[in-house]
Amino acid sequence: MEKFSTHTGKPVAIDRSNVDTDQIIPKQFLKRIERSGYGEFLFFDWRFDSDGTPKSDFVLNDERYNGASVLIAGANFGCGSSREHAPWSLYDYGFRCVIAPSFADIFYNNSLKNGLLPVTLSEEAVAEIVSRSIQDNYAITVDLENQKVTDNNGFEASFKIDEFSKFCLLNGFDDIGLTLQHEDKIAEYETRSGIPAHLG
Repeated sequence: MEKFSTHTGKPVAIDRSNVDTDQIIPKQFLKRIERSGYGEFLFFDWRFDSDGTPKSDFVLNDERYNGASVLIAGANFGCGSSREHAPWSLYDYGFRCVIAPSFADIFYNNSLKNGLLPVTLSEEAVAEIVSRSIQDNYAITVDLENQKVTDNNGFEASFKIDEFSKFCLLNGFDDIGLTLQHEDKIAEYETRSGIPAHLG
């Protein structure tokens, strides 16, 4: 997993509440077994007509937001089914952070485990960022170490995150990476227990 310390990027706002995981990545695209390749299908039903033509009125099809890497969303983002493909698709598209007033618990935890930082700010703070996001050359900085969100126009807000998740993101540790930190102790246990090396 890629380390996350501080990220500065262009924000784009999808100012809707209760965006569920089937809207983030529709079920017909959940056929891959790897984590990559989902970005092109992100918000597919909102981005494209039935014939595959991009919808001109959807914000991600607006050239002004090409390269956006910070998603600003409404309350209860990521609700619905507990598909891990939702953070995979956001990350694969190029987003590194999602800022919202609240998140569905499972989506929040899945994001943390996959290197996508979910940031919870007050409704007032999110509304302020949404209103500023239409400005030219607008950028947001998310500082995980100091748990702050700032922009290039004087905005500043703090956010909370549990210490374990923060540690994992700062060091780029997913579940496998955490386990490998104890590789020597695992090997010692296997040797002591007589487990064949090829099974270890």
